Amino acid sequence: MRSRPTRLALAAVAALTVAGLGAPALTSPAAAGPGSAGKHAKPTVVRFATFNASLNRATEGRLVADLSQPGDAQASGAAETIQRADADVILVNEFDYVPDGEAAELFRDNYLAVGQNGAAPVDYPYYYVAPSNTGVPSGFDLNNNGTVGAPGTQAGGDDSLGFGLFPGQYGMVVYSKYPIAVDDVRTFQEFLWKDMPGAVLPDDAGTPAPADWYSPEELEVFRLSSKSHWDVPIKVPGRKPVHFLVSHPTPPSFDGTEDRNGRRNHDEIRFWADYVSGGRAASYIYDDEGGTGGLGRGQDFVIAGDQNADPFDGDSYDDAILQMLDHPRVQDPHPTSAGAVEATQRDGRINLTHQGPAEEDTADFADGAPGNLRVDYVLPSERLQVRGTGVFWPTSSDPLFNRLIGVYPFPVTDHRLVWLDLDTGRPHGR
Repeated sequence: MRSRPTRLALAAVAALTVAGLGAPALTSPAAAGPGSAGKHAKPTVVRFATFNASLNRATEGRLVADLSQPGDAQASGAAETIQRADADVILVNEFDYVPDGEAAELFRDNYLAVGQNGAAPVDYPYYYVAPSNTGVPSGFDLNNNGTVGAPGTQAGGDDSLGFGLFPGQYGMVVYSKYPIAVDDVRTFQEFLWKDMPGAVLPDDAGTPAPADWYSPEELEVFRLSSKSHWDVPIKVPGRKPVHFLVSHPTPPSFDGTEDRNGRRNHDEIRFWADYVSGGRAASYIYDDEGGTGGLGRGQDFVIAGDQNADPFDGDSYDDAILQMLDHPRVQDPHPTSAGAVEATQRDGRINLTHQGPAEEDTADFADGAPGNLRVDYVLPSERLQVRGTGVFWPTSSDPLFNRLIGVYPFPVTDHRLVWLDLDTGRPHGR
């Protein structure tokens, strides 16, 4: 891990605007509003965001039932958070996948399009959803406990292609104010982990063979993505599309000394690092339609998602997130919040021993371990110009705190929304 001053030494953070958000600037009249895509509106600044909203449910069909009418308190809080951020393009992690976009449309129409607690409604005419590997039975004993767990049980979830009690649990959705180039979307749900050169496959310490936690038969079906990886091109007016590269790698925990989840998390993150490198580094990649390779050098992108890895603290495998943060094609804008600093001081315990800067945390995890961490990211390509960034984490003195943030058990989620304003005009350096 890289070293930095301790968290207490970095505790003095300037106060941010309400909720740490500023309004995107537009070249069109102010009356058009953020993200207006009118005939003559050509935005110079577009806001991208990621939010693990914990809109997952314990049983299949429950999310649709909860979203079918207004009134679900947790969904209302998640929607209000998104409304107050007013992102033009947002990834929502931990949103159960339902075929035909049913849940995505219900959340949009019954919650996002309806003002929550005084927040202005937000209109997302475009969205993208696709299946997730979570809860899809593998047919194998992937945790090596001697049995293949039954679907719908904890053991069955552990033996699924991605942990889940039913297919699609903990999925994701992209909402956008701008058109999505649907015909050009690439998904990588079925990419096999074994097909990544140099994959850090886990090892069974009880045998002399290397990297053999999974049998050859299991590796023939074991997918890299615990959910999926999507390349979603966003058609921002006046320029070529920006590739929104979204995913949600598995937490590097809930395993044993073989570190199978930590290693998978590392390679799920590595996938995007290779993809944006393009050329030979991405030549092994294939998508679900049989297309190969990664991005070209002239294509701009934003990597977004709950990566479940902190650059300094936690138990991720071999600096997993540094594969992105130190990548020559990726910028790290270092979003911060005053609320994260306050949370470190309030929660104490392991948080006081962390090496990373407290103000960059994006999740409020257990105070014994792993503590509060930076795990949610919105990372632009090197040619895009950053105009602003932040984490939606108001302090306890903010009127929004008790309803949208709180302390454990949290009213909405233990993650915080991260936003990024980008100048999408002429690329930086040209």
